[in-house]
Amino acid sequence: MPHSPYNQHKRQDAMKNLLFDENMKMANLILVNPGLILLLPRFNIPLGFGDKSVKEVCSGHGVSTDFFLLVCNIYTIDNYVPPLEKVLATDMGMLNCYLEASHSYYLDRRLPHIANHIARMTAEMDCRMGGVLKRFFEEYNNEVVAHFKYEEQYVFPHLKRLLAGETDHSYRISQYSPSHTNIEDKLDDLTQILFKYLPEEVKAYETIGAMFDILQLSEDLKKHSLIEEKVLIPYVEHLEMEAER
Repeated sequence: MPHSPYNQHKRQDAMKNLLFDENMKMANLILVNPGLILLLPRFNIPLGFGDKSVKEVCSGHGVSTDFFLLVCNIYTIDNYVPPLEKVLATDMGMLNCYLEASHSYYLDRRLPHIANHIARMTAEMDCRMGGVLKRFFEEYNNEVVAHFKYEEQYVFPHLKRLLAGETDHSYRISQYSPSHTNIEDKLDDLTQILFKYLPEEVKAYETIGAMFDILQLSEDLKKHSLIEEKVLIPYVEHLEMEAER
């Protein structure tokens, strides 16, 4: 999504000040980084918030303002890694819900949408090239599903038990080995295939639409990975140590 010079200037100013605060208007937060609008459904925040502040909107929908701002900062500042003290000072009560909602967004909406693009493109290609592209995307989709399934079967229940004040010896976060790099690399490979090898007969609007969606998904997944590796893991490690005391 292209940014106007105004948006770019506001974004640079916000980055100098670690971005957002609870007193700014929610509408202005979205204007600084329009891509954040895709996060609102994951917090069950609808549009139509008028001139309300971030804090007012979050409070009205039962969302932790600190956690919402943490996620928005990660999604907006390139290479921003929240320090551990910031993570531990943030209300993480809805971390599980947010991650589960993100999984649902990827699996139920974005990946099927891209699959439809792939199906329409391969219908216009010769069988060999179309088959290669279709298999590559199916393998990528299966890897994402397997990765998310592991997290939902082991990591998220572990976090829920710790948040409930239980001592959970059935799992340790040290067993969690995120395979995000492989998933991201495969998505980059798919992008290169579309850039370099698509035959000219495939409609331009179809390939451009697919590329836009894949690039958007790639950026989203990188931020999602950052949240899991730099927020989820250190936070769960802290909860495990606290539970053992």
